[in-house]
Amino acid sequence: MTTEGIEAVFLETHNWGKSARFFQALGFELDFSTDHHSGLLRNGDGAYVFIAEVPEDRKPEMQVVLKVPDAEAFRPGPDVEVVTPFEDTHFGTRQSTVRDPDGRLWNLQAPAGN
Repeated sequence: MTTEGIEAVFLETHNWGKSARFFQALGFELDFSTDHHSGLLRNGDGAYVFIAEVPEDRKPEMQVVLKVPDAEAFRPGPDVEVVTPFEDTHFGTRQSTVRDPDGRLWNLQAPAGN
């Protein structure tokens, strides 16, 4: 089993409100926000954007997340370096990290319970 394309983009920001308004101005709708300056925005059936505010002394990062329908059935090819195996997250999914040939890290996300 392989991935099913892009699931999400995780963004870190220094200002949750400004970032959320930026994406809303581009047509995304706020799906939910948390009480700790983060939230999820959607635009149609495409990948969602999850934004989390980080302290000013931390550089904001961005991560593309690829969708995996079943973590247990996922079998990466020999050209995929698995950095971390699938682990449960605090937000109800399972995530794994892989590295591409140029050293970039990619998150793989699967539903919990698989």
